[in-house]
Amino acid sequence: MVVKDRHVMELLGRARVVVENGKVVEVGKPMTEYCPIFEKIRGYKKLTENIVRENTEFRIADFGLFTGDREIEMETFVGFGASEVFQTVLDRGLLDAAVIAGDGIGTIITANPTLVQGIGARISGLVETTPIPKLIERVKEAGGIVLDPETAKLDMAAGVEKAIELGHKKIGVTVASLDDAKKIRDVAAEHPDVTVVEFGVHTTGMPPEEAREFVNLVDLTTGCASKWVRHYAAERGPLVQGGTAVPIYAFTQIGKELLIERAKDVEQPLLLNTQELPHLPEKKQPRPLV
Repeated sequence: MVVKDRHVMELLGRARVVVENGKVVEVGKPMTEYCPIFEKIRGYKKLTENIVRENTEFRIADFGLFTGDREIEMETFVGFGASEVFQTVLDRGLLDAAVIAGDGIGTIITANPTLVQGIGARISGLVETTPIPKLIERVKEAGGIVLDPETAKLDMAAGVEKAIELGHKKIGVTVASLDDAKKIRDVAAEHPDVTVVEFGVHTTGMPPEEAREFVNLVDLTTGCASKWVRHYAAERGPLVQGGTAVPIYAFTQIGKELLIERAKDVEQPLLLNTQELPHLPEKKQPRPLV
């Protein structure tokens, strides 16, 4: 049988999942056993292949992941996630475009804060995806520019180049690898009148030699369950940290400004205090870190 569509995503401890024609056909083993966010949200006390399959199927049924009818407008999922930060700062004008990745869409450029949250809120590390024409048209109608509707390729550096071609001057981009981080910095260097903010995502399992350079290239990053991103984040010294279980670190002044702006929209009470960072209570961390 010809595969009509194929999507590969890493989630819940960076377990690799393959979905073809709306069905989960492959599930890998999680690299970690416990995530405090998913215990809080879904009650998962231990991550296993069965839990990964169940959660993937839940996302497909609940909001249409990997389908043409998937929701593209969603509520806040976590306090300081990349999509939540970009949603807030686009709304306030600190950025004028975001470059993100979406299932069935590939690389997207948009100035629509609601679309950023809708596409990014509940997906994990997208490795591979194929075009879903109905979804692409809906995203276009909502103000999204799809980099390559024919292939739905994932190319964040090319997405930044396209955003610059479109006239954007303050661009946020999610980045999940050292290679992408370098390419994006190269693009930014050719346009000194443009500000490009790199937000590191999906860092669990990043090797130490990559993590060190990655941390020193990005403006913000999530620590995920990454032993080495957390290590080198502490070495670099974050200016601001958002959250304590799965922390977001801001290293640059613009990163600090974006994270603090996001804090204004967090509905729960906040403690603002000066202290040595990072602050990571041992009982609240993912485990094991990898």
